[in-house]
Amino acid sequence: MVCSALRRVARMRVYLVRKASSVSRGHQHQALGSRPAVSEFTVGGAPGGLVELLGKSYPLDDYSNLSRKVLSRVGRNLHNKQHHPLWLIKERVKEHFYKQYVGRFGTPLFSVYDDLSPVVTTWQNFDSLLIPADHPSRKKGDNYYLNRTHMLRAHTSAHQWDLLHAGLDAFLVVGDVYRRDQIDSQHYPVFHQLEAVRLFSKHELFAGIKDGESLQLFEQSSRSTHKQETHTMEAMKLVEFNLKQTLTRLVTHLFGDGLDIRWVDCYFPFTHPSFELEINFHGEWLEVLGCGVMEQQLVNSAGAQDKIGWAFGLGLERLAMILYDIPDIRLFWSEDERFLKQFCLSDINQKVKFQPLSKYPAVINDISFWLPSENYTENDFYDLVRTIGGDLVEKVDLIDKFEHPNKESI
Repeated sequence: MVCSALRRVARMRVYLVRKASSVSRGHQHQALGSRPAVSEFTVGGAPGGLVELLGKSYPLDDYSNLSRKVLSRVGRNLHNKQHHPLWLIKERVKEHFYKQYVGRFGTPLFSVYDDLSPVVTTWQNFDSLLIPADHPSRKKGDNYYLNRTHMLRAHTSAHQWDLLHAGLDAFLVVGDVYRRDQIDSQHYPVFHQLEAVRLFSKHELFAGIKDGESLQLFEQSSRSTHKQETHTMEAMKLVEFNLKQTLTRLVTHLFGDGLDIRWVDCYFPFTHPSFELEINFHGEWLEVLGCGVMEQQLVNSAGAQDKIGWAFGLGLERLAMILYDIPDIRLFWSEDERFLKQFCLSDINQKVKFQPLSKYPAVINDISFWLPSENYTENDFYDLVRTIGGDLVEKVDLIDKFEHPNKESI
C-alpha cells in the first residue's frame, strides 16, 4: 500500500457557482463534506444494470466508469450556445472556411457537423483511426466508458471514417470530447474540439501544375519520415503545402497579421507525416493544433481509394483562453450572466478580453490516505474530487508519497 498526500486548492468564486443538472430525475448533488454512497459518485460496475444517455440505454459492465459529474455535462453543447465564447470561436472558423473555400456552384466546399452524438463505439474512437489495441490512449483510466463497446468520444476524429464512408471530401466536425485528466486551470474532463478533413482527387491536386497530367498520387515504395509508402513525393508535398497554407490562413484570421508561426514534427497514429502548429503569442510559443497527411489505409478502408488528403484538429477552449484572456477552463461552464454577457458581441470577429468578476483568497487543504496496491489510477481520485467538490476545486497536486517498508503488517 502507498500513502499519498494531495493538496487541494479551492477558490470560491461567485461566477463559478451554478446549479448542477442531473442525468437522472430526482438526483440531488451532495454538498461538499457530506458522504454519499460510492454508487452516487460513479455509474458502473453493476452487470445487468443500465445507464440512460441522450435517449438511449446502454448495459453496464466491468468497464463502465462514468461519473455523475461528467454525465451532467453531456448534452450541454456549449459550442452551439449562441454568444458563448466557444460558439464565437466555432463561428469564426466556420465563417472563414465558408468564405475562403467555395465549390464549383458557389456553395461552401466544407460542410459542418456540430450536433453528432458524443456516444461512439470503441471501434469508431480507436480502431477506425488505426490506433493499436495496446496503445496507451485506450486505457480505462484515461477514458469514459459506458461499457466495453461504447464510450464518450475522446476526440472528434472518431467521426472521420463514417463521414468519409458517406462520400464526403471536405468537412468540419465540432463537438464535446471526454477524457479523464488531472485537475488544474488548463484541464477539464470535458472540452471541445474542431476537426477538419479534406480529400483530393488526382485532378484536383494537380490542377494548375505544369505537366500535372503525368503526375500520380500513388506508388509502391518504402515509408520514410517524409512520406507514406503508397504516396508519391509530388502528391505528398502538394497535400502538405495545401494543409500548411490552409492553417496559416486560419490562424492569421484568428490572431491577426504579422503572426510568427512554426511547424513541429510529431506523431499521430492516423496521419503521416504529422505536425503541430505553434504560434508566438505575447512572446511565448504556444501549441495550437495538430495535423498531418491522412494515413492512406484509413482513407482506403472508408472507400476513397482514389484520393489523398489531410486532417487537423484544434481545441476550442485553448484558442478561446488565448484569444479572450480567460484564465481558467472551468469558467466555460459558468451560467453567471456577468461572465456570459461579456461575449454578447454584435460582430463575432470583435476583439474582447475577459474581465474578472471577483477574487477570493485560496483555501488550501492537505489530505492523506492509504491507497490500494492494485486497480487504482490518479484519475480515479480526480473524478471523485470533481464529483464531490464540483467546479469549486481549482487544483489538485500530489505533494508526497510514502510506501511502508513492511507491507504485510499494514
